[in-house]
Amino acid sequence: MIGFDLTEEQKRMQEMAHEFAEKEMRAVAPHYDETEDFPWPVLKKASDVGLLTYALPEEYGGAGITSQVTNCLVQEELFWGCAGIATAMGATMLGALPIYISANDAQKKKYLTMLTEAKPDGMPRLGAFALTEPEAGSDAAAIKTSAKKVQGGYVLNGTKHFITNGGIADVYSVFATIDPSKGADGICAFIVEGAWPGVKPGKKEKKMGIRASHTAQVHFDEVFVPAENLISTEGDGFFVAMQTLDASRPMVAAGAVGIARAAFEAALAYSQERKQFGRAIAKQQAISFMLADMATQIDAARLLCWRSAWLLDQGEASMKESSMAKAYAPDVAMQVTTDAVQIFGGVGYTRDYPVEKFMRDAKIMQIFEGTTQIQKLVISRSLIGFG
Repeated sequence: MIGFDLTEEQKRMQEMAHEFAEKEMRAVAPHYDETEDFPWPVLKKASDVGLLTYALPEEYGGAGITSQVTNCLVQEELFWGCAGIATAMGATMLGALPIYISANDAQKKKYLTMLTEAKPDGMPRLGAFALTEPEAGSDAAAIKTSAKKVQGGYVLNGTKHFITNGGIADVYSVFATIDPSKGADGICAFIVEGAWPGVKPGKKEKKMGIRASHTAQVHFDEVFVPAENLISTEGDGFFVAMQTLDASRPMVAAGAVGIARAAFEAALAYSQERKQFGRAIAKQQAISFMLADMATQIDAARLLCWRSAWLLDQGEASMKESSMAKAYAPDVAMQVTTDAVQIFGGVGYTRDYPVEKFMRDAKIMQIFEGTTQIQKLVISRSLIGFG
């Protein structure tokens, strides 16, 4: 039976995330967007109320809220607050996902617990997902970071690129190849601690949007990784990465919905206040139809997110549906934020109003966690095969 009623737990999490976004994120979002400083104070508050690791099991210190639909609700609210800060917050769960999905019990107990516990100074520990490289973006099977097998473990060498929390994370899920000639079959997944010798921060990127998040290179220079830190088995790394992305894409899509909703709400309010030709511009058909399209597209995107997340909650395959959500929702965010700037007119192009930031933030949603074009490749292959 199909229904759209939220459980009491889902309502509680949605309300908590919205309140946090409204009170703790929106007021400081312009500052962090302008300075590109990392929002440590906000992340500490998020950690204190459990918003960084709520999706991890209670036995490891999380809140045990593992429903992907609930995750979509939370992410929509946080990205409604500030996409940059929300990205900084979400990177820890993304880094933890390969461990949660594929690691053994000992690895989960050690590293998921580590991520839920604060540092001695009270600041949260951060995670990161280290897959992308300078020459391996959409083609993840082409990674060159090497994992040489040695006595007792592996030695990693290589550079990861565009890593959220790169260089400042405490725990990395790192993907490296033991044999480049094997392509995807040579890739392994490892748990690497940020404090280990040879893990070095690289260039921090100066970005168009989501500027409150820390995006940087990470260099692995003769990093010894104990054998017990191999996730799953040798050659399973590509599968681990794809499982992680299938699970995370509905959340990213929900974040895009949050950005779009923020822009729509701002445009709706402004259009009812701004008067031209003797009446509010919202009464002009050209504007009212834009608003109608924006509202419709946002609802459609949200429903695609919920469906893909619901399938994951049922333990069913969701690759096609997750890709549909990830392809559609960011396109909606880009269109809606662009229309919001248009409705604001000249002032929308200035930093006096938030819609120009929403527009800049929206663009990355079409790129990271798999570009829109890659999602369409996944969808088309699920329809017509891989020949």
